[in-house]
Amino acid sequence: MATCYRHPNRETGVSCSNCGRPICTSCMTPTSVGMRCPECSKQKTQVRTAATMYGGEPRVTVAIIIACVILFLGSGGSIGLSSSGGGWIYQHFALYGPLVHYEHEYWRLVTSGFLHSGIFHIGFNMYLLWILGQQLERTLGPTRFGTIYFTALLTGSFGALVQTTESVVVGASGAVFGLMGAMVVIQWRRGLEAFGGGLGGLIVINLVISFLPGFNIAFGGHIGGLIGGAIAALAIHESDRFRKPWLGYVACAALAVAAVIGSVAVSGDFHSIG
Repeated sequence: MATCYRHPNRETGVSCSNCGRPICTSCMTPTSVGMRCPECSKQKTQVRTAATMYGGEPRVTVAIIIACVILFLGSGGSIGLSSSGGGWIYQHFALYGPLVHYEHEYWRLVTSGFLHSGIFHIGFNMYLLWILGQQLERTLGPTRFGTIYFTALLTGSFGALVQTTESVVVGASGAVFGLMGAMVVIQWRRGLEAFGGGLGGLIVINLVISFLPGFNIAFGGHIGGLIGGAIAALAIHESDRFRKPWLGYVACAALAVAAVIGSVAVSGDFHSIG
């Protein structure tokens, strides 16, 4: 049984018809479109159609996918399985520790998350991004979703640089793992099975693949993104529960800044632990 997001000690089977958060009898506000939580009851009712719910809502998710595909094609990507790296875009936007530390090219911490090395790489990442992104963005809204995504992207870059500063790293995997971590936290805080619906198996399988020899995967980025996404989602959820949403954004900003500072610090060490 789920528990009220404002009163965790109260079990309830009712959820807000707008945001989906579980609410108890004390928090229910009857409206023409069902029961709503105190925050949503103060908002104007938005008319939702099948087109807006399933076609236009995940705007941030779609924008990220489009950006990744455009950059993949622009960097020389093809329908083959070979790497698309080595072009001008890779040279100026892929993640490489020494250039971050000594040349102060800090934008690489973000831009590398939009580049991919081959059709299998981008195809797998974009598939997971679509599956997880559309669910989370509809649940959290585009602003909260985007905040979690880019926080996880930065913590993923930090994790990748902790693993190695001698290799060029690209891919949205860190941010996608962050969405997995966020999904676990949100389901857990809503009283649902945290690893239900195959989510636990998805995380385990992807982590196992990350450590398989011969795949040349930056597993540090996966772990960093997973942890960062989980922390960001928890901060946003708890700040909403205490009706201080700005605290969640502050916490995510602090985590992102810490990830950038850590990335710059470790990227000056020429080492590889994996």
